Amino acid sequence: MPMDPAPAAPSRQSLAAHLVRTRIAGDVATSRENNLDHYRELAEGNRYFWLGLELGDRWRDPADVLELMAERCGVVADPAHRRGQDTIDPELTVDALDRMAAVLHKAAENTSRVLLATGHPAGLFAVHHALAAALRAAGCTLVEPRENLYADGGEIRHLAGVFMLHRGAGLVHTHSPDPMREILVALEREGEPQPDLVIADHGWAGCAGGRGIDTVGFADSNDPALFVGEAEGSLLVTVPLDDNVAPHLYAPMTAYLLAAAGLDAQS
Repeated sequence: MPMDPAPAAPSRQSLAAHLVRTRIAGDVATSRENNLDHYRELAEGNRYFWLGLELGDRWRDPADVLELMAERCGVVADPAHRRGQDTIDPELTVDALDRMAAVLHKAAENTSRVLLATGHPAGLFAVHHALAAALRAAGCTLVEPRENLYADGGEIRHLAGVFMLHRGAGLVHTHSPDPMREILVALEREGEPQPDLVIADHGWAGCAGGRGIDTVGFADSNDPALFVGEAEGSLLVTVPLDDNVAPHLYAPMTAYLLAAAGLDAQS
């Protein structure tokens, strides 16, 4: 059965409205309590929340993390707001998409070697899949499947240009940096070059950025590490969004990103 054709790229204004309507941005599903808990965990040094980055002792105050997240993601800046609704600023989302588009455009111009991966197979895979197809069509080389790689009790699988983690007969949601680490170590062991660019999320992005690879990523309001990574220069771009809505809802955003990058959508 043929895939549905890619939607036409929306205007910036139309995309921002779509993001709010679908709760990819605006009033998002992630609660204020959950966000603040994660900011505190990062500040207290819980490595799970560092997503593969090495943050040292530079972010020990949760108030500093909140301030950064208000600036780069658009969560409520008021530290007295402790419960209930939290937000992502759709204008910041679109701004970050524009910055990511510039990176993708450069990658296409340079016919770069690109690795794509996601810890959200039920959400963001649709975005990564579309980017993989468009970059391949533009002449980029995608990092190929690796055989017999395992992490976190699962197998690292490669589907339609995108690496994911498989466990218990299904693709799984993971924040872990270990799958990306296994891929990069395998490339080194086999004498193959590291990617010029990684497009990912969660620990897949954090691990790559932490190893000095040019990396762009997507992150939710409760995943502050990737925004910290962008602020410190470990990641080139972090796009703020709800990272687990229904996959088809990301289609206008993906169309906007591809158009801004000068890439053709592949149907």
